Amino acid sequence: MASPTTATPKLAALRSLINNAGIGLALLFLIVIFSFSSEYFLTANNITNILTQITINLILAVGMTFVILIGGIDLSVGSVMAFAAVVAGKAITLPGFGDTELILLACVAGLGVGMICGLLNGVISAYWGLPSFIITLGMLNIARGAGLQVSNAETIYAFPLAFEEFGSMLIGGVPVVFIVALVMTLIAWFVLNRTVFGRLLYGIGNNEEAVRLAGHPVFWYKVIAFSISGLAAGFAAIIYMARLNIASPIAGIGFELNAIAAVIIGGTSLAGGRGSVIGTLLGAFIIGVLANGLILMGLSDFLRQMITGVVIIVAVILDHYRAKYSAS
Repeated sequence: MASPTTATPKLAALRSLINNAGIGLALLFLIVIFSFSSEYFLTANNITNILTQITINLILAVGMTFVILIGGIDLSVGSVMAFAAVVAGKAITLPGFGDTELILLACVAGLGVGMICGLLNGVISAYWGLPSFIITLGMLNIARGAGLQVSNAETIYAFPLAFEEFGSMLIGGVPVVFIVALVMTLIAWFVLNRTVFGRLLYGIGNNEEAVRLAGHPVFWYKVIAFSISGLAAGFAAIIYMARLNIASPIAGIGFELNAIAAVIIGGTSLAGGRGSVIGTLLGAFIIGVLANGLILMGLSDFLRQMITGVVIIVAVILDHYRAKYSAS
């Protein structure tokens, strides 16, 4: 079977289109069901709420897509997000600076912490050839503990007013934070589909040894993929702070599972080598619409968790059959 580096681009694009079309139909089906189930579902306020609620998961899931495409996994993004948030929270509340300087300092600090954590995940996993599942599980605990240590287990608040206003700003009824996440998604799509680096990530997920024998530095490609995931976690931390006006060391618990679920539901294979950030975008929408719709229907937290779990399992089963179709 040809790898993405040698397969016909038109065939790969057709398969991606068919896959995304199926996910889009599933999303449309959910929207129709919840529209009939609740009169409040398609209101302007609720649509704005959905867009706001999926923002952080979308950002984390886009970063996760890079890692899963190479056959890896990143379980640390929720904890890294919390760690980055408290470091950024400490920076944004420093005395003696203007609001603009504090906001820029916080952004640099949060993004830097996230990228460093991702870089460490990538270097350790790639250099020693260790399962990323184990390495990122360790980072999950390290980052969570570091966040609690830096913040003294306390929530940080009292941010500059301009920063708080950014988190609630709307343009034409669309949250600015969602627009930022959408721009990030489009950039990721361009990197994966229009650059050599992106195509080689697909190649590593399909046949790592072939990419290595072709003379490409597989080690650094893996490190960069994990660094992008960490950077996305840092970016999510900034958005989280702007939205909620706090930085909590216990934030982000379980966020990594939602991000992985969005990627899988969006059609990216856990085995690596297949998928797209457009599918991830649709997957994040499915999770967000499902959660919102079930709440409006009055279902309990327990039932919502069960239904979401069923959706994830079904998505994995469908991925199994998609893999068989691609191999045929």
